[in-house]
Amino acid sequence: MTSVLKRLDRGTLIACCLAVAAAQLCITVPSPINGEIQAAFGASGSQVAWVTSAFILPTAILELNFGVVGDLFGRKRLLVLGGLVLALGELLNATAQSITMLWVGQALAGIGAAALFPSSLAVIAAATPDEKDRAKAVSTWALSISLASAAGPLSSGVLATVADFRWAFVPPVLLGLVVAVTSHLMVTDSKAPEGRALDWPGQITVAVGLTALLWGIIEGGERGWSSPAIVGSLTLAAVSLVAFVVAEKRAASPMFNLDLLKIPSFAAAAVVALAGMFGFIGTAYCVSIRLGAVMHLSALRAGMPFVILQLVPLLLASVLSRMLTRVEPRWLLMGGLLPMAAGQFWIAALPITTTSLAAFIGPVLLLGVGFICVVSSLTSAAVNAVPLNMTGMASGATSLVREFGQGLGPAVISTVAMSAASAALVGKLSGADAGMEAAAGPLAVVNAGSDSARAAAQTALGHGMAVGVVICGCASLLGALVTLLLVRRSTARSTVAAPAQAASV
Repeated sequence: MTSVLKRLDRGTLIACCLAVAAAQLCITVPSPINGEIQAAFGASGSQVAWVTSAFILPTAILELNFGVVGDLFGRKRLLVLGGLVLALGELLNATAQSITMLWVGQALAGIGAAALFPSSLAVIAAATPDEKDRAKAVSTWALSISLASAAGPLSSGVLATVADFRWAFVPPVLLGLVVAVTSHLMVTDSKAPEGRALDWPGQITVAVGLTALLWGIIEGGERGWSSPAIVGSLTLAAVSLVAFVVAEKRAASPMFNLDLLKIPSFAAAAVVALAGMFGFIGTAYCVSIRLGAVMHLSALRAGMPFVILQLVPLLLASVLSRMLTRVEPRWLLMGGLLPMAAGQFWIAALPITTTSLAAFIGPVLLLGVGFICVVSSLTSAAVNAVPLNMTGMASGATSLVREFGQGLGPAVISTVAMSAASAALVGKLSGADAGMEAAAGPLAVVNAGSDSARAAAQTALGHGMAVGVVICGCASLLGALVTLLLVRRSTARSTVAAPAQAASV
């Protein structure tokens, strides 16, 4: 029997905010310690990029079907299970003895996060049929994401400075356990099994497609874009994603109803989620690598720009929910994406030798304002653009695109930055230094080469990182243009009929 939520109780809201905070915390924890990870395991640029992507990839590909699982069996159970799986994965990270073990732990934690992201938002959406109530609850949910993003680099920076970097993964272990307990004790359950079924063809094809795409992008820079493995991977990705579309059109109960893409505001929100999060996390990756692995700052100092970036929402918390009810999502999205782009171009212009925190305050404040505006208004734009009985599917799809954008950011920017840096080093290294660069890339040279080679590698990496961040800024501008042209006040709730693919009950 389907349970009914008349209104969102405080305990449920607290538990859902803790759940999404735990999931988001795990994304940001590696940011300040990428340098320590690279040094401890002798990792290349692509291997470091996989630390983030190994978490985000399973999160992205499993979110839609986990939304269905929550609809069928209850979202409360999924929140409890997600917390436990996330804690187990982070425990593996905390005891990792190799980069491979770290990838496995990240992937397991990502599976837990895949349960937490859509379930927490679906519970909130189901309990708030009134649009104003939903806007307030979603703004609190989004604020939890931003606060967790601030706590992640701060805690990992402090712990990696005073102890081994692996201690940075201990707080997520504890938080995952807290999520499981609070969800079990406090969440008022909801589900919507009517007309819902697991879509295995859709799940398999999207999983294969996104995995092959991300692997091809990350490894393409090192293996060569014309290598058989990369060509085969990207071809498999294209075929699998086409197969996903075919499977969803034929499915009796699709994990993603393609008719949602006919709603301009929802389709635009998906594009903005991909472009905006790609640019944001891509920029974060570049900043963490340049401060940690290239300039060799401590984990705490390398993490401070991220702390400042994510503390901005504290200044906006009192007005954000009112803005969401009074200002069209289009203008809030524009008001977020444009400052993000400005901050990204500003960072790209900073010389690689710039390590002063003061130099980063201006651009990271712009990024912080942009991030919270985009995350909050993006969720509202997507969920409010669709019929009420499809909010669960919409929230899952939005989460998938957002998380894949976050995984794509480090993958693409790492490939671009390291390729540009390697190209800039051509003819400038000799002997053992040239061999080191050929075998392990410019990051190896900047950490273990001769003095002259280190200086050359530092300059080259500065160029590569700048190119990468400029691409991130262009992605934010693309999102702003799509928002301006396509996002409008939606009438979907009253005009679009759809089967019960519900988050609400």
